[in-house]
Amino acid sequence: MSDALLEVRALEAGYAAPVIGPLSLRIDAGEIVGLVGPNGSGKSTLLKAIANHVRVFNGEILRNPDTNIAWMDQRPVRLPEMPIDGWEYLRYAEATGESPPPHLQSWLDQRVDSLSGGQFQLLRCWTVLGTDADLALLDEPTNNLDRQSEEILMKVISKKHNRRSVLVVSHDRAFLDRVCDRVVAIGI
Repeated sequence: MSDALLEVRALEAGYAAPVIGPLSLRIDAGEIVGLVGPNGSGKSTLLKAIANHVRVFNGEILRNPDTNIAWMDQRPVRLPEMPIDGWEYLRYAEATGESPPPHLQSWLDQRVDSLSGGQFQLLRCWTVLGTDADLALLDEPTNNLDRQSEEILMKVISKKHNRRSVLVVSHDRAFLDRVCDRVVAIGI
């Protein structure tokens, strides 16, 4: 595995049957990698395989056992009533490693259930990027974001945090090209 943070070798993963693969991928420490591809190509399934949430049929996922992974799935759980504020939400997610960007701080005193869809999405992204994770997995982080919020997210993802790596899934190739060190196309 050498100095790779994560190495995926000939992976076939899915649910009742493989959805993705065989796929090989390597992510080095500090690298930001984007995944792009059509719906159903297995982008989200790859993230779930890395996070141990789907079945691996063949191949392997190699990582140091001490590698800390934080994962933001594509479909958020947002209860109709969440009587906690944004700061409490971040503490619960253990995303207190550093101070959130100023744009987020301006509304973190509000109850989570009063946030707009875009504000909640940025908060969810920070619950991954604000941790001490070695590898951050972001599944469609630009959902519900307007242009200004997307720019904020790009800056946050692009900022090098020690040797943390980021694996980002998006349908927006332009976003990935702007924020990632490299983009891997799957299912194309």
